[in-house]
Amino acid sequence: MKLFIDSADPKEIARLAETGLVDGVTTNPTLAAKNGQDYVETLEEICRTIKGAVSAEVLATETAGMISEGRRFARIAKNIAIKVPMTWDGMKACRALRSEGLMVNVTLCFSAVQAMVAAKAGATFISPFIGRLDDAGQDGLTLIREIRAIYDNFDFKTEILAASIRSVPHVRDSAIAGADVATIPPDIFQKMISHPLTDKGLAAFLADAKKAGVRIRDE
Repeated sequence: MKLFIDSADPKEIARLAETGLVDGVTTNPTLAAKNGQDYVETLEEICRTIKGAVSAEVLATETAGMISEGRRFARIAKNIAIKVPMTWDGMKACRALRSEGLMVNVTLCFSAVQAMVAAKAGATFISPFIGRLDDAGQDGLTLIREIRAIYDNFDFKTEILAASIRSVPHVRDSAIAGADVATIPPDIFQKMISHPLTDKGLAAFLADAKKAGVRIRDE
């Protein structure tokens, strides 16, 4: 499964990218505004660090505006994915932008039928918001499984991008359910390799090595 970072902080993204595990980024203007940065300049900086898909979200709500903003974003870098909403205008914009060879991430997906429509419109990615579904008393992971079944039934190439990730178990369960990508907040990403038994085992190993006087010398 690909791991994306859900952030618009270029410095934070660059730091996490040093792990070699960051496959892409999802952003939106709100995240950029929190850092007091211009959105286009933020995207330019992120694309200098990340070679995988970087999702840039349009602000327009009608088709022509989405296409215009999408083309503007696409001039930033070849790895920009235009993020459009799961609306009829968004679907028309999706098909138009895809016909120009641009990547499109359809966002705010909350049903398997919506995901099917997005795939038929040619979406590169579909972003089901599993955390928001959980907040509403529904099971976000069930949606991932339903989309996976539909896409496999009809050989749709759209990648399932699990969004609104709230915890490390969300990442695990998204992978089990068949998501192609998970976009993860930086704090959750950093917790992914943490486990108390790992820390305990490492401490014991180092203590044993010290007691035994083990040294590793350069040749």
